[in-house]
Amino acid sequence: MTRLNRLICCSVVLGALFVNVAKADGVSMSDKRFLKSAAEAGTFEVEGSKFALKKSKDADILRFAKMMTEDHSQAAFKLKDLATRRMVELPKEPSLMQQAKLKYLESRDGVKFDKSYASHIGVSAHEQAIKLFEDAAEDADDLDIKKFASETLPVLRKHLEEAKRIDIRVNKDD
Repeated sequence: MTRLNRLICCSVVLGALFVNVAKADGVSMSDKRFLKSAAEAGTFEVEGSKFALKKSKDADILRFAKMMTEDHSQAAFKLKDLATRRMVELPKEPSLMQQAKLKYLESRDGVKFDKSYASHIGVSAHEQAIKLFEDAAEDADDLDIKKFASETLPVLRKHLEEAKRIDIRVNKDD
């Protein structure tokens, strides 16, 4: 075998090994990232909504926060089941950036809380979640992950629509 042939053969073998290591457990790195990011996003929205249930007096915010805790808890159950079947360990808390936003939210009261909740948990978090889920629905390698993302998107879009309505009302003076 010539040197060039050996080099080509070694390159093919190393490339195959790399692909197998990247998907050793059958889940691509991008699918793992989605599962973990989706878990963080859901936890962030549920924790923020629990604050709203304790702190807000606004009927729309209370109704929205209740819907959020229920819908995101159901989605979290499905996500956890999906991740468990893929042997992917999910984070149990929001990302560090999301934790900082929760600390900020927790420090607010009254109308200031309502405005922050509507903007950060309602609108901003849902815009980010929709982008995350749209990407997974389109590009996920695992068909079950793709299906989960696609089936969750209508609920996230409904949340965003409601959040925008509330945000416009509570932040009308700003």
